Amino acid sequence: MTDFIPDVENCLEVLKQGGTILYPTDTVWGLGCDATNATAVEKLYRLKQRPANKSMVLLLTDERDILKYVTQLDLHVFDYLKTTQKPTTVIYQGVIGIAENIISADGSVAIRLVKEEFCKHLIKRFRRPVVSTSANLSGQPTPSIFSEIPGVIKEGVDYIVQYRQDDTRRTKPSALVKWSQDGRVEVLRP
Repeated sequence: MTDFIPDVENCLEVLKQGGTILYPTDTVWGLGCDATNATAVEKLYRLKQRPANKSMVLLLTDERDILKYVTQLDLHVFDYLKTTQKPTTVIYQGVIGIAENIISADGSVAIRLVKEEFCKHLIKRFRRPVVSTSANLSGQPTPSIFSEIPGVIKEGVDYIVQYRQDDTRRTKPSALVKWSQDGRVEVLRP
């Protein structure tokens, strides 16, 4: 674990100042920022050349963290997540306490509970949700390893995590589901 501590410290400094990071997640390499800072979120939209109406994912570490940011929560979602094998992002309604420009027009937000040690450590220390969006320009393929991330993305962030840059395991985006208030699950991306 200690091999990523310097990266965590550097990320915390950048996130606290409203900056952007390029970091490994439990799925693909992500672009991140403080999800409660609208100016930082706007920087990510500009960097990705992504329309503001296309939402991004928030990363949290614990079920109780979701309770801080989602007002309309069906607790059965946690039982469902325990049955999934791959990292799963859930779209929730009734979001509070995050930057307005990350909330979809329908009032929803996508949240994933991470299990990867670097992300967990970073988010627990930051004590706020961190944005995660794939490290590519909007409409381009999602890079599955660090070396595939476009130079314009690397040049556009305030800090690039060193940890896991040499990892050559091919990764994939998370599963994506929408959770309805009556407990129905709509799988949007398996």
